[in-house]
Amino acid sequence: QVQLVESGGGLVQPGGSLRLSCAASGSISSIYAMGWYRQAPGKQRESVAGIISGGSTHYADSVKGRFTISRDNAMNTVYLQMNSLKPEDTAIYYCNVRNWFNANYWGQGTQVTVSS
Repeated sequence: QVQLVESGGGLVQPGGSLRLSCAASGSISSIYAMGWYRQAPGKQRESVAGIISGGSTHYADSVKGRFTISRDNAMNTVYLQMNSLKPEDTAIYYCNVRNWFNANYWGQGTQVTVSS
């Protein structure tokens, strides 16, 4: 079985920071990419950041310069360091993992709320 466990969400004030973690386990096979999506109420899920096996990263324009995605050496855990948080960042953040055989896995999501 495949399991993605997200952690690190919470309530922070504008300008604060959070670090999200996603630990992957199970029969995923070789991981091609790991990333983060987010979904606010009434809106579609959107890509926030991703990192592929070769180390390349991408970010949504709205988070560039504020968020940093990284992974551990074994590629079993992906992180999202979120700095200078804004109320617009409030959403449920989902971890996503893709393998080399086009399988796609999702975590249950972790709530990030940015509010004073």
